[in-house]
Amino acid sequence: MTLRGAVIAAGLWGAATGVAAQTPYAALLTPRPGAGVCAASLCQPEALNSLFKALAATEAGTSTRPVHILQLGDSHTAGDRITGKLRAVWQARFGDGGRGVLPPGAPHEGYSPMQVEVTAAGWRIVPAPLTYPGFEPYPVGLTAVWDLNADPDGRLTLRPDAPLRETEIRLCWEAPWGVTVSDEDETWTVAAEPRGWLLSCGGIRPATPPGELVVRPADPERPRVRLDHIRLTKTGPGVVVSNLGQVGATLADLAARTEEVVIDELAEWRPDLIVVAYGVNEGFDDALEPAAYDLMLRGQIDRLRLRAPGAALLILGAPDAQRSGVTGGCSADGLRAPPPSLAVVRDVQRRVAADMGVAFWDWHGRMGGDCSADRLAMRDEPFMRGDRVHFTSAGADWIGGVLSDDLLAAYDAWKAGQGAAD
Repeated sequence: MTLRGAVIAAGLWGAATGVAAQTPYAALLTPRPGAGVCAASLCQPEALNSLFKALAATEAGTSTRPVHILQLGDSHTAGDRITGKLRAVWQARFGDGGRGVLPPGAPHEGYSPMQVEVTAAGWRIVPAPLTYPGFEPYPVGLTAVWDLNADPDGRLTLRPDAPLRETEIRLCWEAPWGVTVSDEDETWTVAAEPRGWLLSCGGIRPATPPGELVVRPADPERPRVRLDHIRLTKTGPGVVVSNLGQVGATLADLAARTEEVVIDELAEWRPDLIVVAYGVNEGFDDALEPAAYDLMLRGQIDRLRLRAPGAALLILGAPDAQRSGVTGGCSADGLRAPPPSLAVVRDVQRRVAADMGVAFWDWHGRMGGDCSADRLAMRDEPFMRGDRVHFTSAGADWIGGVLSDDLLAAYDAWKAGQGAAD
């Protein structure tokens, strides 16, 4: 018998005689969050006071609509693992306000949003090109859908984790052709309600909570559907967290979105908080001009304030990330280091937030500072993927929990201050 065979056999015999004990379950040990640049890791928390008032009204039972948090960003946002953690924690505390805004299909390979399964057959989204240089054959909004091609029998299927109780299903599109929505028992043709510049919207409220929704072209003879988004929102109070991210996106992609569509979308969604979560992809651009980036960020903050005057704003500072192929890097193998522009992006974000009275969360500091992406990737249970840019599911759950805790701590501090003032 070989040594390996002897070891395996010994293990089997031990199990048979009851000698080998089963390894007890141990909860995953998570790292302690790093220190941020501001107290409680949130700069300008007073910029979130309007959000806090809406949350307080929800807790007091005086609110009649969900509090809507809208996050715009890159692949960290598109993956919905960080926003999914925030959604789960906040809905557990304040109530489930619905899944929120969804792109009308699968915008990228591996698309897997939390709380709802999305599958498509004969139904293909064409994402907006990244940093498209001005000419757009079709209007593009915040969902970053450039075009949607549906076969005559094409369909998009949504399967929520739980039946959609007391939920309004709303759809908005940019052409005169509508869609039908079906559940297990009934089919509805969604009637158009002109929203404003370009979008027509319509909604249904099924009396029986559907466990599945199927969206199809209303007219198979003209199957092309310029559907902009689908929104699942409860009819009562709670919290909604919508994540609209695009793989590879930068702030320039937000700036390129068609103004008329953005106006209609934000009027339809009525966000209480807009989270701006770009910066990683800019950080890998060695030709980044700090002054131009500063000007663009200020312009987008002004734009969002103008188009969503009731929304508080929060900038997520760019997290740590590593570039491979360097010498003398800070990684364990010395071959990876943060790209120089990443710190520039972060400094601009923090300065602009302070100047313009916008809340700022120090993602970089809270994940552990410089080179933390490498340390998190080297854990026994990796929190970063091998690229040292993207989080694993466990890591996204962890950092999403840190963000959630920091925001709730600011809310509780605000609430305590309100009580003291009273």
